[in-house]
Amino acid sequence: MSGQAIPVAMACDLVLSAVTPLAAESIPIDECLGRVSAGDVRAEAPVPGFDNSAMDGFAVRSADLGGDAVRLRIVGESRAGHPAPVEPQAGEVVRISTGAVVPPGADAVVPLEEALEQGESVLIEVGVDPGKHVRRAGEDLAAGAVAVAGGSLLGAAEIAVLASIGKAAVSCSRRPRVAVLSGGDELLAPGEAPVPGAIYDANRFGLVAMAREAGSEAYFAGAMADTPAATREAIRSALDADFVVVTGGVSVGRHDHVKGALAELGVEQLFWRVALRPGGPTWAGVAPEFEGRRTLVFGLPGNPVSALVTFRLFVQPALRAATGLDPRETIVTARLAEPFTKAVKRAQYLRCRLEPTATGWLASLTTERQGSHVLTSMLGADGLAVIPAERDSVAAGEEVEVLFL
Repeated sequence: MSGQAIPVAMACDLVLSAVTPLAAESIPIDECLGRVSAGDVRAEAPVPGFDNSAMDGFAVRSADLGGDAVRLRIVGESRAGHPAPVEPQAGEVVRISTGAVVPPGADAVVPLEEALEQGESVLIEVGVDPGKHVRRAGEDLAAGAVAVAGGSLLGAAEIAVLASIGKAAVSCSRRPRVAVLSGGDELLAPGEAPVPGAIYDANRFGLVAMAREAGSEAYFAGAMADTPAATREAIRSALDADFVVVTGGVSVGRHDHVKGALAELGVEQLFWRVALRPGGPTWAGVAPEFEGRRTLVFGLPGNPVSALVTFRLFVQPALRAATGLDPRETIVTARLAEPFTKAVKRAQYLRCRLEPTATGWLASLTTERQGSHVLTSMLGADGLAVIPAERDSVAAGEEVEVLFL
């Protein structure tokens, strides 16, 4: 594709069309928090596996009870993990604990609060319907039912359900390996002594953090000196990752060598330049196939806000798609708290805070200064308010779409 700027939606589609799903691996359930299930996980047996009591009380035959007080004989006890060895007959009950097996013959439970125990008998003055205070076998999950669907992000609830069906391990998509490279002779690592003309490299840390937040195994693969050879070799050494994210050096200046290096390495360009602000000079492509996979490569702008915003727009959905998650964006409609004017022909993504109100979401800019170099505009941001490319202004109170951060 040529160097003409393309719409954000088209760029997203091109990226997602190039994503290769990652292979699955078996992960113990106590280590799968934040992982993605690679396929449906089904219950092999019903959950619960037997009729059990929802209350501490007495397992009864409902036919023995009516509107009048009745005295019934206690013939045994069913405790959690210790089923009663007897089956109550007419006029008999079994003492029962919450979670214990309801014995055969009994079809309801009378809570302790509604019974008066007297030695080896109990006085019950209420009637009960069959099934009262009984949790039926399979009430939560029937045998063969899907307990956790494929493509689910595994949180505490999913892990608890997996444990409830006896799964010690689950097949999960492998975590993407993301290599982050930053370029520029002006960059210093935090902790290094400042020198004239140098700046601290925020992008490497922000991008690695965003990639890890997205569930990947991200690492910093190195800083690239501003020479063609250094840029080429740094990128070549990172291509064993599933994703390579390069920040800086992707524009058209004399010292921007990333696009040339990628071409020399045979990385096929998907697009370069997107009609958005911040982040217009964004590049994406696919490396030649290696060991059955193709590495997806992103060239993100060097301005820090641009780098973070374009990662959110293009890299994060690709990471989700690679692991089997739905890559579609979470977008809400909000009223913009203040007016905003922009240049036409490019969509603008404004960092904003979201506040729920009686009439819906209210989006307030984190700061009036929305330049791509103002990294503090990302602080406290809940989302990115989108001003479409065809609009040149939005009035206060007007509705806009907001992409969640």
